[in-house]
Amino acid sequence: MNWLQHVGLWLLRVLLALLAVAALTYVVDWIAFRLEGSPQSTVTVNRTLVVPLKNNKQEYDYVGTFDEPCSVSLFPQGGMSPCWQLRRNPNQDEKL
Repeated sequence: MNWLQHVGLWLLRVLLALLAVAALTYVVDWIAFRLEGSPQSTVTVNRTLVVPLKNNKQEYDYVGTFDEPCSVSLFPQGGMSPCWQLRRNPNQDEKL
């Protein structure tokens, strides 16, 4: 086995290990979310409507602030974004 095959095999093992860790993290997050009774919270977000105009221009119309339901989890669960992500990005753009 030459060094290139050895490096390729090593990279494949690292990739598979990372995939396994990511899958395990998601499963543990889902189980914790379900066992705790699907905990939810709300985060106040600012919504802006993006309207396309001629000549590749856009108009931004402020819609208002809304309380967005979110999941208290690491990953999106129950069809909701995680609360940490909404708190970090409270400005939401909606394209028309």
